[in-house]
Amino acid sequence: MLAGFPLLLIPFAFFNMAVFLLNMPFTDTVFSIPLGPDREMPVDLGDLIVGIGILLLWIELVKAVRPGGKSMIEHIISFILFAGMAAELVFVPEAESPTLLLLAVLGFVDFMAGISARMAQPKMVYQRPAPVQPVQPAQQASNRS
Repeated sequence: MLAGFPLLLIPFAFFNMAVFLLNMPFTDTVFSIPLGPDREMPVDLGDLIVGIGILLLWIELVKAVRPGGKSMIEHIISFILFAGMAAELVFVPEAESPTLLLLAVLGFVDFMAGISARMAQPKMVYQRPAPVQPVQPAQQASNRS
C-alpha cells in the first residue's frame, strides 16, 4: 500500500509545519506521562516528532527486509529525503534544532539499513528447467534385456 513512499517524510513534514507555518517552539509540553504517585515526565513537541519518526523507521525496516523488499528506487528516494533533511539543517537557520538533527540521523539509518538488508538478501535466479526427453516404450524393452 505504501510502497515507494518514504514514511520518514511524515515527521519531517510535521517539523517543517511547526517551524515555518505555526512558528511553534519545540520546548512546549504536548502531554505528560505519569511515572509514579508524584512524578511525571513532560513530552515536548520535538520529543513527540522524534518518537513518531522512530516508530515509522521501524515500519520502514520491516518493509525493507520482507521478501521482495524495497526496490532500488525506494532506497534512492530515502537517500534524497536524508539529503534534504541534512541540507535544511545546514542551510536554513530557522530549522537549526536537535529535533531535525535526530530526524536526519533517522533518515541516514533508514537509507543504510535498507541498502544493507538488500545486499544481505539472497539473489533469486529463475531458470527454465531443461526439457525432459520422454522414453519410448520400445527403448524401455530393449534396455531391460
